[in-house]
Formats: sequence, structure tokens, C-alpha cells
Amino acid sequence: MHVHGSCHCGGVQYQALVDPERTTICHCTDCQKLTGSAYRVSVPAVEGSFQLVSGEPSIYVKIGDAGSRRAQAFCPNCGSPLYTYDADQPKIYGLRVGCLEERQALVPRQQKWCRSALPWTQSLTAMTRREAE
Repeated sequence: MHVHGSCHCGGVQYQALVDPERTTICHCTDCQKLTGSAYRVSVPAVEGSFQLVSGEPSIYVKIGDAGSRRAQAFCPNCGSPLYTYDADQPKIYGLRVGCLEERQALVPRQQKWCRSALPWTQSLTAMTRREAE
């Protein structure tokens, strides 16, 4: 599937190919902090397909528990988290689904780091719902 991504302000735009079946939810505490939310939804770009179309993201490199260096790309203007990649070998880009125009078609198929999941994220069906606010 060909996808198109951008930050909230539109200053950074990119495109890539993805396999929708590889869309995941990550509950790790790093993803919680980096998103300011309960989890992050991502899909990896097919190797070699990622292309930055316009703008230049800012990069923050975080060091994982095992010592891996993950580059976190975000818009320097609006702060939208855009994608991630191995800071030492940038081959595969993890795209942030919320920034993709095709996000409705990217249904997560797997959850990881569930030991860090906030308990309320496992069932939202009982909550009061509003269509807009």
C-alpha cells in the first residue's frame, strides 16, 4: 500500500510503501512518553521505499534498554512525531500511523510491550462516547 504522511502543520511530508498487516500498537513507556498518550501505533515502511517529499524534520536519538540508538523524527514547527529509524543504519522507517492519510486502513494486528500497558486501554467500549466536541 502506498501511504502519504505529514505533520499537523504540513511542513514535513513523506511517502512510502507499507504492508498494512504489519501495523502494531506499542505500549512501552518510551512510546507513552514520546507520544504523550497511552500507546503508539506504527507501521514499518518497506525497506528502500521511504521518501521525504518536503520539509526537514528534527531528530532526537533515544537510547533503548539494550543500547540501540533510535532516531525519532518530529516536526520542528508543530512537534508532530513522524517516524523512527535505526540511527546507525537507517534502512527501515517506522511510520506513525496518526500522521498518515491512509490511517483508517491501517488497523493494528499486534500489540507489544503489553506489560507496560495502562489497564484502561484494554477495553474502551464502556466509556461514554461523543462524536465531536
